[in-house]
Amino acid sequence: MDTIKYKESVQKSEMIYSEEMSQFDFVHSQQSVDDINAQLNQTRSQRIRAAMFPESLEDYGFMKQSTNGSSLGRPSTIQRLAQPTQQLKTAIINLINYQEDADVTIRAIPELIKLLADEDKIVVAKTLKLIDQLSSKDASRMALTSSQALISSLVNILLNSNDPDFHNAAAKILCNLSANNNKPALYAILKCGGIPALIKLLSSPIESVVFYAATTLHNLLMYEPASKAQVHHYNGTRKMVELLAQNNNQKFLAILLDSLHILAFNNSEVKLVIQTSGCPRELIRIMNSTNYQKLIWTCVRLMKVLSVCPENKRELVSEGAMQVLSTHLQNMNSDERIAYNCLLTLRNLSDCAIREDNLEGLIKKLIDILNGSGDINFTTCAAGILSNLTCNNDLNKMKFVEYNGIEIMLRTMLQAGNENKEDICEPAVCSLRHVTNRHPQSQVAQEAVRYYYGLPVIAPLLQSDQSRWPLLKATIGLIRNLALSDNNLAPLRELGIIPRLVQLLIKAINSHQQAQQQGIESAIIDDVPMEEIIEGTVGALHQLGRDPHNGIVIRELKCIPVLVQLLYMPWEGIQRVACGCLSELANDRTNIDLIENERITDRLTELLRSKDPAISTYAAAVLYRLSENKPGNDNFAMNNDPSLIYGGVEHHRMLGSNDQYVAYNTIDPYELELQHPTNFNGNSQLIDVPINNHQTQSPAQWFDTDL
Repeated sequence: MDTIKYKESVQKSEMIYSEEMSQFDFVHSQQSVDDINAQLNQTRSQRIRAAMFPESLEDYGFMKQSTNGSSLGRPSTIQRLAQPTQQLKTAIINLINYQEDADVTIRAIPELIKLLADEDKIVVAKTLKLIDQLSSKDASRMALTSSQALISSLVNILLNSNDPDFHNAAAKILCNLSANNNKPALYAILKCGGIPALIKLLSSPIESVVFYAATTLHNLLMYEPASKAQVHHYNGTRKMVELLAQNNNQKFLAILLDSLHILAFNNSEVKLVIQTSGCPRELIRIMNSTNYQKLIWTCVRLMKVLSVCPENKRELVSEGAMQVLSTHLQNMNSDERIAYNCLLTLRNLSDCAIREDNLEGLIKKLIDILNGSGDINFTTCAAGILSNLTCNNDLNKMKFVEYNGIEIMLRTMLQAGNENKEDICEPAVCSLRHVTNRHPQSQVAQEAVRYYYGLPVIAPLLQSDQSRWPLLKATIGLIRNLALSDNNLAPLRELGIIPRLVQLLIKAINSHQQAQQQGIESAIIDDVPMEEIIEGTVGALHQLGRDPHNGIVIRELKCIPVLVQLLYMPWEGIQRVACGCLSELANDRTNIDLIENERITDRLTELLRSKDPAISTYAAAVLYRLSENKPGNDNFAMNNDPSLIYGGVEHHRMLGSNDQYVAYNTIDPYELELQHPTNFNGNSQLIDVPINNHQTQSPAQWFDTDL
């Protein structure tokens, strides 16, 4: 039994050995063995030569060996080291061939120029075809570029020939030569009169000719600044706008729009031509009909540049630019640069769009940007747009309150920091100022500012040594609106608002007096007239003075003589708020005595005849208070009783209500009409600056409305 097991084991071992030997024979075939022996017999120099210069072996009398490298099929060390040498050799060969192509082309150029001038059209056609082939290769194209005479001949063909085939070939050649920022070719085309020839081709019925001409013009505009004036001079701007409506090729439209953007940048004359040619309408049509991101990008960039032109701005808004930009802003597929340029354009247009409808989605999106965007540029733009859209628009104001905009705006102000305080806080405060006055939800907004702890956020902004006058002006208006709510009067007093307002008032009066001493009619600091600061601060004190405790603080700060002094200033707005504040303070017996000591009866009597009904009513109210309970002055009181002038004392009582000026069916003097665009940093041309330009700039100027 053991013998049988032993035999089986031996047989099994022999089979395994046979299989291993067969595998060994398969890997190491006779051919492989011969190759190995041949390599071992070679000298070192032969092995190196075989690796680096295999084509030279036969020249030295050696046979080329197998390239298997090693017995395992991997490259040898020498072969791996030889790879850079092979690459260098290939590069040298290509360079030699490149130079040969260039030399051949240079020698052929004089003959090509002669052939282009041949009277035989067949010869000219074949020559153009040959030049076209040469212009498609790098070496020969650079050689052709060096010949201004050749480019001049091509331009002459475009100007003097009516053959569409010649136009197509010559335009294609110029397009090839002008590609890749080829400055010599671009300069030669410009000097040879190529621009009028190319603009002529824009009217060609052949689509390829128009495409080549537009592409070459685009290359010229991008890399040859001197070409802008020529393109505009030869009516290229208007022709490009016309092509927008004649072609639906998206790539071609993108080239045209980018060319128009280059032409319009910082050029008001071109912007007007674009507007009169109907470009705004075409831009809106394109934006509504495409999802091609590059085309949308070029379209938005052109709209951004046009949006600083008043004429284009009005037409863009009337054609629906706000709505279409809002749609693309909310499109999740839009990349960041498209979204940011949409915001820039919306901000430029928003001051003309305060009467536009269907912007609820935009307002919600802007509030979401404030709530979730960490990009300071996005936040600044969103705050600016909201500032404009909430101006004099009741629906937008209510939507702002409904979408929790007050809490989010206050949080945005807290997160702004000192570096971005002016850029963000000013439009943010303007938005809050707008939504806290003159709409059905204004009282809700006034209460919401206090509920979301907004008063401690707003109070520090009144420090004149830390805030610039535009921000101070907006904050003063917001405080005036917040003081319309009785619940805010005590908290505002506790935050020290009244002393700060008085400090700003005195500072503005001093600046005004200094300007008058220098012969200047009005003192303007940071583009803010000090008269507006005087009017705003006194208006805020008027509303705060409705609380008896606030009236005591105002009196202790010796404001009554200052208010009397303001009655003699020539501005009706200042006279109105001064009279109003005095009439409110006159409800206190002590204040009446102080007012009487200023001897202003004659001045108040003059103001009774004012054309402004508010001024005359306030003046009558003060006179009435001064004459009350005075023995021997009954006739005076009766003659100056507001009940005889405006139909009853109760009519005067309405002056203390929230809708004080509405009682007279007049426009709120603080709600002014927009008179200038509220562009970023107060300079419309700064909108043309690329988005990656983070230079330090002056603070924004937000036009005061809804105070």
